Amino acid sequence: MQTVNFTGQPVEITAVYFRPSVQHERLESYPRRMVMDGREYTFMESGMRYLARKGQDLVKLFDVSDGEREYRLAVDDSERWTLIGTKIVTV
Repeated sequence: MQTVNFTGQPVEITAVYFRPSVQHERLESYPRRMVMDGREYTFMESGMRYLARKGQDLVKLFDVSDGEREYRLAVDDSERWTLIGTKIVTV
């Protein structure tokens, strides 16, 4: 069973890491650590990285996990990070 919570809450990304793009042409950054409501979360896994259009702007979406929850994060062209939602997966 899955529990999904949608937030739209601004968050602070305090660390990133880099890995090669699919074509190995350049390095792409991924969030590693997030601060939300005074609490720090460290991501152990990164899933997909998406590009989406919001009006005239491009937004990057990231699916990451801290081992207990999965998070969907968005960053806009102004480097503002937003937590779109969280998901707890129970077996």
